[in-house]
Amino acid sequence: MKHFKEIIQWCCEPRRLFALFIVVLAIPNAVLFFTEQQMPLLARICNIILPVSVYGFVMTLSRKPGKTIWILFPFVFFAAFQLVLLYLFGRSIIAVDMFLNLATTNSGEAMELLDNLLPAVVGVFVVYIPVLVLGAVSWSGTKKLEISFIRRQRKYAFIGMGAGVLLTVISYATNRDYEIKIDMYPANVCYNLVLAVERAGETARYAETSKDFTFNATPTHDKDHPEVYVLVVGETARACNFGLYGYERDTTPFLDKAEGLVAFTDVLTQSNTTHKSVPMLLSAASAEDYDCIYKQKGIIEAFKEAGFHTAFFSNQRPNHSFIDFFGMEADDWKFIKEDAPESENISDDELLALVEKELQAGHSKLFIVLHTYGSHFNYKERYPESMAIFKPDSLTDAKYKNREYLMNAYDNTIRYTDGFLATLITLLQGTDASSAMLYTSDHGEDIFDDDRKLFLHASPVPSYYQLHVPFLIWMSGEYRENYAEIHEAILQNREKPVAGNASVFHTMLNLAGVTTAYRNDSLSVASRQYLIRPRHYLNDHNLPKSLDKIGLKKKDIEQFRQKNLVFP
Repeated sequence: MKHFKEIIQWCCEPRRLFALFIVVLAIPNAVLFFTEQQMPLLARICNIILPVSVYGFVMTLSRKPGKTIWILFPFVFFAAFQLVLLYLFGRSIIAVDMFLNLATTNSGEAMELLDNLLPAVVGVFVVYIPVLVLGAVSWSGTKKLEISFIRRQRKYAFIGMGAGVLLTVISYATNRDYEIKIDMYPANVCYNLVLAVERAGETARYAETSKDFTFNATPTHDKDHPEVYVLVVGETARACNFGLYGYERDTTPFLDKAEGLVAFTDVLTQSNTTHKSVPMLLSAASAEDYDCIYKQKGIIEAFKEAGFHTAFFSNQRPNHSFIDFFGMEADDWKFIKEDAPESENISDDELLALVEKELQAGHSKLFIVLHTYGSHFNYKERYPESMAIFKPDSLTDAKYKNREYLMNAYDNTIRYTDGFLATLITLLQGTDASSAMLYTSDHGEDIFDDDRKLFLHASPVPSYYQLHVPFLIWMSGEYRENYAEIHEAILQNREKPVAGNASVFHTMLNLAGVTTAYRNDSLSVASRQYLIRPRHYLNDHNLPKSLDKIGLKKKDIEQFRQKNLVFP
């Protein structure tokens, strides 16, 4: 105990704490120097000199370093959060979407992820908790920094800040894309936090800002002719693991044989995050015009105005996002996990029972939206043991050495999705209605696919595996007969490049014969007017960026070429 007290006293010497606190605050800056290789060298050097000098200056504002470090606690938190994200994604700073993900991710999802971030979480605890403890001890103690020491360190800080400002000016002059609020940690994190708060506020006001909106939608199909249309939003399904798209494994045995099914080969998501991608799929919003989401209602409202009975069923928990808002605009809606314990794993098949009930209700015009849990990690929990076709699948820890197990489990989720969609098609075939179904996924997934060892999705910079998604349209025999022109247009467009999020709204309305001034047939793959246009990705600041401007690596571009996808 005596030795322990001596160690604490030695560590709490004010000068040592002064230096220690600057070092721990600067760790992310040092790491980002090596991870952000896309930035010019000068900008990365500036990202160390200026922030570290500012840290040094701030630390001179009190003679008790422990007091200052606790005042700077938000930046200690940012540093820890940043290091965890770098462990997970390998690059980039804390993005706006990261803050919003914290607000929209349910506790079950969070625990699944945290279980696999344990080394990083433990690491930051080992570094930062002792620092905060030492800071508290120092604050409550009597030892202080000498005035002469503070003056000397302040002089060094001013010199460093002067050099940093000069380098910043040079960075602006030599690189027109350089911005402090975007490129310099922690200024960029603070900026992103402000944006996240602003967006959360705008989202919370959706009911008010959209209350007077109307599509003025009208039907064009025979009012006496029964129709059923289903939009299925998959979760974390990537196209390259679908047998339909040439995958070497037989992951889609039922869909391979489904009559009336058309698989679109070159479809990319416009966002790798659920909280942005799904709302775009459920509305007219797209990467090119995302801000309309705050003022317009969703696709369900358009179908309601056209006389359809509408239903929204989700195998995810409500999280006060646009997914909830758009879903709750339906006549019937249900989040089947809402009242279940956090630990309970509910099968997507539960959604089919709700679909069957709607089909039996006798609605002449029916539109259903299903939001599945699909292939979301932890993959092993997404299917019953009887559906474990690909084995071994028992190891679930997110480690590169477990890739075989993880990939087997992931392929089982795709196989399960195949059965889910086949059963849905069977249900639709069992009605006397003209029917059609569109299935796509919000985004894909990294599964340790190459030496970058990337895993999961929602990374600040996406990969090919997060972008290329399945996009399937099934039409009943009666539908193909009644609307042969639409069927032919779909066949003609199936190999054309498509931005999934920009297309779904217009395609579904086109399929159902719902007209509105907001429907654009040049974005509908069910129309002969479909127009090939440059595809964009919705970046962290909600700006549309060309594919060649979002940081894709050579390995990603090679995958685009191998899969015959249009790039950019």
